[in-house]
Order: sequence, then structure tokens, then C-alpha cells
Amino acid sequence: MATDTPFDQQEFRKALGAFTTGVTVITGVGSDGAPVGVTANSFNSVSLDPPMVLWSLAKSSRSLTAFTQSQNFAVHILALDQDALSNRFAKSGADKFAGLNLEHGAGGVPLLTGCVARLQCRTAFQYEGGDHIIFVGEVIAMDRRDAPPLVFQAGRYAVATAKTAAQALTDDVQDEDASFSENFTGYLLARAHFQFYSQLRSHLQQHGLSDCEYFVLSVLVVRDGRSIANFNERFSYTGHQVTPQLVARLEVKGYVRTAGPAGQQLCYLSEAGRALTLRIIAAAKALEADMLGKLGEADAAALKNLLKQFILHTDPGLAHPWTA
Repeated sequence: MATDTPFDQQEFRKALGAFTTGVTVITGVGSDGAPVGVTANSFNSVSLDPPMVLWSLAKSSRSLTAFTQSQNFAVHILALDQDALSNRFAKSGADKFAGLNLEHGAGGVPLLTGCVARLQCRTAFQYEGGDHIIFVGEVIAMDRRDAPPLVFQAGRYAVATAKTAAQALTDDVQDEDASFSENFTGYLLARAHFQFYSQLRSHLQQHGLSDCEYFVLSVLVVRDGRSIANFNERFSYTGHQVTPQLVARLEVKGYVRTAGPAGQQLCYLSEAGRALTLRIIAAAKALEADMLGKLGEADAAALKNLLKQFILHTDPGLAHPWTA
């Protein structure tokens, strides 16, 4: 018979972390009438008929007595933007409900708002489960809304996105081991950018604007009063360069005005320039809304999250349009 090896709790924790879960906040009312709440990802379904769910709470939790004595509890399945709420209820000691917009359900249990789903439950059973108590409840009322959920994986919050069947962008057979193929990240980012921007460029052309002229106007609408050197600091990664001649063209068109001594002039939007820029930005936002609508709210959130991470990991320290 093989000798048992010592059980590595850290490895066990990592193994459990590989299982992606949703994030819930469980609320109840103690025997003294005070509300209690904890963050839990141990939630799971038990039965559809009758509708029953379970969750578990550590025996060391300060809220254990309140939940074991309570006849009701509520499960809140958190939405993607509720990570701060999860963090609030994961802590102990503070008044977790202070300042929150609350409703009340069966047994006076506090109900949080803005969640993907809320399940009001009657406590049916309680079981010993090692260092936890397992609570089983019968769902007596519920409400839900269509929104992407907050998920937890490998010890941190994550974004859930739908996995679709693999789609090729071309019918040509490609060598997946090739260094450059349609799965090359640079190609995908570039193609996505150019396909989106080509739609916006048609609006620029209607008003006789070049790409670089629009860049100047869009930066000025964020923060007015920029020098040519300031523009070029922000455009260093685009391949475009703002020149005195370009600024002069925008001034002739009536979209900008300049002020200051020669060589140190600052550019400002005229009223006509601001109106035109806001009109084009509105068109860009409409194009974005159409594209994100096709993706769906969950995939749109995942896309933005991944793009922000990609930018952070590749940013050499470029200036942003919003900085002074």
C-alpha cells in the first residue's frame, strides 16, 4: 500500500481556484433584527422542483450565529460592475449596509439593488461541512435582469464572455504554425481598428477633414489650448505629425484660432470647430453603440477590459489626450 503524502492546502486552494464561479452576496437578519451580509462564491443550485439552492459559511465567521438562527436569507448574484460591493461584504467589522439603497424581502431580509438576480429563500436545512456550515434554502421569490455577471477565477475577478465556434476570416487554408496568420494579434488589432475607423473616415471626408486634422480637433475638444509640440507628443505613436501648415489650414477653415508669440502659439477651438467636432464624435459613438450592440453587453465589457490590459502592457509611457 502506497504511503499517503502530506496534503498541500495551498495546492488544493489553487486547484479550486481553477474552477470559475459567480460571485454572490448573502444577506439575512440576526435575532436582534440587525442585518448581516457576506460575500460568497460557494453558491450552487440543488433542485428545480422544488426550487432549492445552497451556500456555505465558515464556522469562524462573525455572521454565523445570525445566519444559523435566521429563518430566511437572500442570495444576490452580482453584476459585472459590482466588484466594489463584493469587496465591501467580504470585509468584517464595518457597517456593510451603510449608505446602500436597500429594499426588504421575506422575513425582513435586506435586498441589494442592481444585481443580475436576487433569490429570496426560506432556510430549509443546515449541515456540517468540515470547517463550514452548509445552508440549503427553498426559493420563495426571485427577480432577475439581463446583465453580464461578475465572476471569480484564480483568486481574482474576471469577465465572462461567450465562446462561439471558431470562425475564420478567410477561406484560404492557413498554417497555424506560421508566424503571421489571421490569429496574429497585431493583425487582428490593426484590422479591427481600420474597419471601424474607415466608417468614421466617411464622416470626416464629408467635411473635408484629414485624419490628422480630426485628431487635432478631437484633442482640443477634450482640453483646449495646445501647442504643436503638445499635439505631436500625443500623436507620436500614430505616424501623423501636426505641422504649422496643418494648423494654418484649420484656421483658414474657421475651426481653430491661434494665440501667442510665433513659435509658441497655442491652438483653440472656434465655435464652429467645436460644433463640428462634437457632431463627428456623436457619429463615432453611434458607430460604437451599433458594434457593441452586436457583441452584446458581456462581450463588449470583455473586449474593453482586454484592450485596456493590452494597452497597459504595451504602453511605453505615451501621453494621453486628457492630461494637461
